[in-house]
Amino acid sequence: MMLKIFILSISLFIAFLSSAPEIFPQENFFELKPRKEFNSKLNTKQHLLYNSQTQDSFADTNDVKQTTFVMKKSPLTATLLSAAIPGAGQFYNESYWKIPVIAGVGGYLVYEIIQSNKDYRNYADQYSASITTQNPSGDARLLSLREFYRDERDRFFIYTALLYLVQIADAYVDAELYDFDVSDKMKFTLGGNNILGMKINF
Repeated sequence: MMLKIFILSISLFIAFLSSAPEIFPQENFFELKPRKEFNSKLNTKQHLLYNSQTQDSFADTNDVKQTTFVMKKSPLTATLLSAAIPGAGQFYNESYWKIPVIAGVGGYLVYEIIQSNKDYRNYADQYSASITTQNPSGDARLLSLREFYRDERDRFFIYTALLYLVQIADAYVDAELYDFDVSDKMKFTLGGNNILGMKINF
């Protein structure tokens, strides 16, 4: 009886082994573990490569020196100085030759304002004195001269205001372009027949 059971067990075991390749294919069975090991090694290499590239990028970032351009002249300061005192912004920007120009033109305009206003008042008083009961319209010539000098005074007021605004704008632009140097790029040459030429290098 025991012999029959043993033979039957051996037969079942042999039958199981013969059907094992169909249940567990050899290719999948034997390659399952190597594939896992290959994928694990591949992921490890990729991770190490990513860390290396990340560290290199941080190193390159740290090596870059950030430089900040600092203007030698402040446009705001130049504008405020010119607004407070005409010509002060030009002095701040070291454009000294512009100061006498502004002072000269400004002085002339102020003189014309004062003189025109004086003449206006003079002829205004004379016109007022010319108005009488016999002549209620007054002297027409004095009226014309009064209006002329009043218009002249107002016109020079406008010129003075324009000069004031222009010198403020000039101080601002001059401060903005203070660091822009064209001395090495622009050359003046004297050619034949005393013809003055200009050459700009880019």
